[in-house]
Amino acid sequence: MAQTRKQVQINYFSDVLCVWAYTAQIRLDQLKAQFGDSVSVTYHYLTIFGHTQSRVVEGWKERGGVEAYCEHVRQVGETFDHIHIHPDIWKTNRPASSLSCHLFLKAVELLEQKGLIPTTPQAHCDGRTLYEEAAWQCRLAFFRDLKDIARYECQMEIAATLGLPCAEIDTLLKNGEACAALSADLESKEKYAVKGSPTLILNEGRQILYGNIGYKIIEANIHELLERPADQASWC
Repeated sequence: MAQTRKQVQINYFSDVLCVWAYTAQIRLDQLKAQFGDSVSVTYHYLTIFGHTQSRVVEGWKERGGVEAYCEHVRQVGETFDHIHIHPDIWKTNRPASSLSCHLFLKAVELLEQKGLIPTTPQAHCDGRTLYEEAAWQCRLAFFRDLKDIARYECQMEIAATLGLPCAEIDTLLKNGEACAALSADLESKEKYAVKGSPTLILNEGRQILYGNIGYKIIEANIHELLERPADQASWC
């Protein structure tokens, strides 16, 4: 009898406006490249930047304001050579909320689930699926190109560039299905007690990797889960 191949399930939580999630995309790409079908990633969104006026403008008022937060984000970007951050980030075209973009991305995910777009990695998307690429393009549009990704027009521009069916996305945004999918994400956040963005949940919630975690740590956790015999606990 053929042995069933083990697969590690990863629940990945992030906010599209979180700079640490922007920097972490390369780790997700490497995970998929290294482990292939041995890992399966389910994407969830949480509302760290659900109200940017309170999060950024008011939250940083006593620490130098928007200019100081802009400098903080730029400094984060300078420590990584694989990303680009616009020098005026958060000062111009500041999105009011990440929620609308998350709704857009859940609509794209629903297209996958309904069989309307491929679920397989696409060569023109650097090995990402169309859904994954849509999320990456949203982050690039904000952090690199300084676009207001909270706006419907910006989201539809990304969808059109990727060849996604904009009419179907619009329907999913209007009929409540995207809202329901995002609500399920928020329920999952509470279930796993997710503290922030980005967070990887492995081993049915027993292993939580939160924040700016190095790739080798993530890799070690995946190896441990793949190589450990089934139904056998490890003491180390």
